[in-house]
Amino acid sequence: MPMELFNGGGHRCLMFSDFGHDDGVQANQFLIVDGNTGAVIDPGGNLAYNDLYIGMTSCFPPHRLSAILASHADPDIIASLDRWMTATEAPVYISAIWERFVPHFCKPGKTAGRVIGIPDRGMRIAVGASELVALPAHFMHSEGNFQFWDAASGILFSGDLGVSIGVDPQRPISALGPHIASMAAFHRRYMVSGKVLRLWAEMVRPLPIRMIVPQHGAPLVGRAVEEFIDWVGTLQCGIDLVTQRDYAMP
Repeated sequence: MPMELFNGGGHRCLMFSDFGHDDGVQANQFLIVDGNTGAVIDPGGNLAYNDLYIGMTSCFPPHRLSAILASHADPDIIASLDRWMTATEAPVYISAIWERFVPHFCKPGKTAGRVIGIPDRGMRIAVGASELVALPAHFMHSEGNFQFWDAASGILFSGDLGVSIGVDPQRPISALGPHIASMAAFHRRYMVSGKVLRLWAEMVRPLPIRMIVPQHGAPLVGRAVEEFIDWVGTLQCGIDLVTQRDYAMP
């Protein structure tokens, strides 16, 4: 069953977290419903597709989707695209730098006219009477990377930022301290540099964020939101930690 993250004023946000992970990394998929239409965020790979599609039909008819949103182009984000192109008429929104790459997930011609490149500065994407804002998250894991801010719910869908490993995705994190151990190694390896994390932190601080929901692991809620922004804004990671020992003949 999906976890309901928000429900109010005809607007719903649902998280699916338990599909097809015996052979792959745990990953969350998200459904935003507003009125009679909706958007799926980071729909995942083929391991998740069947269960996600069936699970979604109990909440919302997939053929009514108006957008498929991809934070970046990794297989656990969008490898099932060929099947979504068949099941829906929705376009896929992805960073413009991946626009020419995502057709490789599909049969020839299947994405023609259905891939919308998000410019580096981001954009606003209508979902029913509401909108999702694609926020720049470049070089936080991927060169062309976006997060999706849903003002109607106060949820920031953060992609690979805020990931926690080995935790129950259905149990929100309300205090960051006990969970840093499940986050630190991932962020040090998968985030490119502390500079981009500091820039990100300054961008999101003014937002009235109620919840940060990553693509892996559990949502951050309550004081954990501000604690995470403070923590990650001072983190050394990626190229900050690289030395000549990492570039040596094996």
